[in-house]
Amino acid sequence: MQSTLMHLKVLLPFKIFAERTNVSRIIAETREGSFGLLPNRLDCVAALVPGILIYEHEDDGEIYVAIDEGILIKTGFDVLISVRNAIGGTDLGQLRETVEREFLKLDEREESVRAVLSKMESGLIRRLAEFHHE
Repeated sequence: MQSTLMHLKVLLPFKIFAERTNVSRIIAETREGSFGLLPNRLDCVAALVPGILIYEHEDDGEIYVAIDEGILIKTGFDVLISVRNAIGGTDLGQLRETVEREFLKLDEREESVRAVLSKMESGLIRRLAEFHHE
């Protein structure tokens, strides 16, 4: 007798990254370490950290997805993963290089945006202080 397999959906802020049925297991990373999900595992919620998500598909074998931080929700046989960014690949070495390159670019952009916002905030505060003194 075959057990029921899971339905996995990986969501990004702007699209569905992957939607797969017939998933037999999932391995994800949290701050406490890696943990595995099998179809009959109890329902759970987990905060994910950047790392490699591994899932095994009945026909395609192991699939690797580099993910940014996010959340995993398992209810019944449905697993929903919502992350800021994801990159798929089959070769772990290439995937790691791509992740380092792409996620570092995002970090640099975020730092640039934060610097601009900080300048805008300090300018606004200075103008408010000038207005208050007038």
